[in-house]
Amino acid sequence: MDQHPIDTLKEHFSDVDDPRSDNASHLLIDIITLAICGLISGADGWVEIEAYGNAKCWWFNQFLELPHGIPSHDTFGRVFARIDPEQFRASFISCVKVIATLIEKHVAVDGKTLRRSHDHSNGKKALQMVSAWSSENRIVLGQEKVRDKSNEIIAIPELLELLDIAKSIITIDAIGCQTEIAQKIIDSDANYVLALKKNQGRL
Repeated sequence: MDQHPIDTLKEHFSDVDDPRSDNASHLLIDIITLAICGLISGADGWVEIEAYGNAKCWWFNQFLELPHGIPSHDTFGRVFARIDPEQFRASFISCVKVIATLIEKHVAVDGKTLRRSHDHSNGKKALQMVSAWSSENRIVLGQEKVRDKSNEIIAIPELLELLDIAKSIITIDAIGCQTEIAQKIIDSDANYVLALKKNQGRL
């Protein structure tokens, strides 16, 4: 990857439509880049992403336009609430695939419930995601949402379908110990390590 990582981010997320008016104070690509860099650096939530951006503003000014400085945490929240999730997901996967070509992979697949993603007042349950994590490189290679009235057993093969896992070792906890999932990994020219529980005694 010859270009700077920030330029790679900007290139792959440039197709995400801006849901705001043309006179918005902050550029969408600046907001997305700051958010992704903040999350990679360990920021947890919009307040910490804003603080991270302000702490590194001198560095980001070399690569981003930032016409009005670092956006506020409220701005991050409002913009990401309105971005088309499928567009963002496609851009994220496209970007990670470029990075993944440089990775010798042990990929850990795991499901998580995202904190504070519920909306009880509107009957919205917390968002569940299945992620593929490159242990050596400490980067998320892809994510798949667990659909309503579904579970991780359905989401895991869909996530694996998105990734180039050839020659990788895939580890999954006991919920992924399913014949179909194991076969999917084998068909992708990868290897697996699956956890077992006592109630899976026949295996």
